[in-house]
Amino acid sequence: MKVGGLVGSLQMVNVGCGILRSKLVALWLGPVGVGLFGLLTSALEMLSMLAQLGLRPSAVRELGVVSHAGIPRVVRTIRITALTLGIAGALLTLACSPLLAHITFGDTSWWWAFAWLSLAVLLNAVNNAEGAVFQGLKRFRKLARCSMAGTLGGCLVSIPMFYFWRLDSVVPSILAYAVCTWLALGFYREKVRQPKACDASCAASEDESTVAIARRLVTFGMYLTVMGFANYAMTYVFMIYLNHTASEATVGYYNAATTLVTRYGDLLLTALSMEYLPRLAAHARSRRRTSLMVSNQMMLITTALVACIPMFIACSPLIIRLLYSSAFLPALPFMVLAAAATLIKGVSWAMATEIMARGDGRMFVVTELSSCIICLALSIAGFHFGGFIGLGVAYLLWQAAYALIIMWVWRGRYHLGMPGRVTPLLTAVLVTVVPVTALAMAGLPYWGLTVAIPATLWGVRRMMLIYRGKR
Repeated sequence: MKVGGLVGSLQMVNVGCGILRSKLVALWLGPVGVGLFGLLTSALEMLSMLAQLGLRPSAVRELGVVSHAGIPRVVRTIRITALTLGIAGALLTLACSPLLAHITFGDTSWWWAFAWLSLAVLLNAVNNAEGAVFQGLKRFRKLARCSMAGTLGGCLVSIPMFYFWRLDSVVPSILAYAVCTWLALGFYREKVRQPKACDASCAASEDESTVAIARRLVTFGMYLTVMGFANYAMTYVFMIYLNHTASEATVGYYNAATTLVTRYGDLLLTALSMEYLPRLAAHARSRRRTSLMVSNQMMLITTALVACIPMFIACSPLIIRLLYSSAFLPALPFMVLAAAATLIKGVSWAMATEIMARGDGRMFVVTELSSCIICLALSIAGFHFGGFIGLGVAYLLWQAAYALIIMWVWRGRYHLGMPGRVTPLLTAVLVTVVPVTALAMAGLPYWGLTVAIPATLWGVRRMMLIYRGKR
């Protein structure tokens, strides 16, 4: 919890910069600019995930289990592998830029945008590797500072671009964030001593050791890449579907709502996972320690969510007006239902991390691909039949289906049981989230404050007790 508080508090600066950027894009570029920003950002995330081959979680896991003497060679291998993959991904993006533009916009007039994004693909690969080194070596303060400095620098550089260049500023602003993060990571770069030199008799074995490390990183990372690529491809395909069947403005509404719920909401899970994954990986084969750590993580997540979700839902119209504008209110039903589903997402995430900690790549691919297929099918059907309300119901059903899949893996494959002490807490959270959600969907969101305020106070108090070691 201390690590999560450190990372989370420093990430608030990142959130503030993201909110400011979204607000300025919505005001100066309008829904079309938000939609264009979302399309290019989704494409960049998908291409970056493909180029990195899941290196970051794989590298964190490798650093979590390696001995102290082997850290220098692992770090060096991670950096070399990331640079190689980044260069290959950038060249592939540059070569496929006309095709990507045609798939996204229906013609090749935007090929230059994807050509410039190839540089961001390279920088993201290098940045992700350095982030993995910080996380794997538990240098959380440096990691948080790099993230804060990179985001703050990118935001300050992007503001004049948005004002003077308007729609032409979308691609340069994306590049600005990648460059500023790269500069920040270079300034705080973790200095790890070089691997000990060896004579000619042991050179071959040392080279084999480096190759073996790289093979493990890439092999496990390829499983994660399939998962990550499927996630981004699913989002990308659905946004293209909205762009063709509805309008770019509709894509902007959807992108704004998903940014508020998933990207900003996931900051909580990201902060709590910084220390969780390396610790879980170190003890993944012990059923007793795994059950204990996952149980503690579930209690922490559900307590944090009960302090946030009800208040977020009750104030959702105000949040949209403050962070975007009243023009984005059509996406409010989807935002409310998706926020309520975050509770299910937090619980399933705590258990799903065990799959990654064990290095069970095939099972990870099976669960995530199944999840993506279910999500895409439900999202298309939900929007077709019910608009943004149907899309919100689809999101809720998707998280429930994913939780059932993880429970099947948790019990059937790993023979682990649901911690009993978490069930009463989950019930208490449902009692607070359900009525607030129902009032918001009925058009009376602010009435939910009568439940949200006590729930937030209870959650904050419980978090303080956990921090002090009394729960």
